[in-house]
Amino acid sequence: MGEKSLFCGINKPQDPANMTEMEKKHTPVIECPDTVKAGEPFQVKIRVGEIPHVMDEGHHIQWLDIYSRQNFLARVDLTPVFTKPEVTITLVKGGKHRTSTLRVIERCNLHGQWEATKDITITE
Repeated sequence: MGEKSLFCGINKPQDPANMTEMEKKHTPVIECPDTVKAGEPFQVKIRVGEIPHVMDEGHHIQWLDIYSRQNFLARVDLTPVFTKPEVTITLVKGGKHRTSTLRVIERCNLHGQWEATKDITITE
């Protein structure tokens, strides 16, 4: 059976505890509090990769999409050479749900889309 194309769907590490070099360079890293208070702003820092990803004209991260569960929150478009694939965004979670999953999908022009998630708890 042939190897799956990186451009077929969204890529995720096969074994998050033992990632390949490509997975380490492409999987988004989400940094934010594990617990947030409903209605209060909190910061989420997102960077592409445990190992820094290049931003050359021929190989770069094109954009980052940020979701709460399946709900789209924001897109950050990046320009090769002049930007770094890293962003900090301020979010506010409502109190309807006690937990939420932040999802980040990024697109590398050579290696397709990559996704990471982080669960957070929401308190009153």
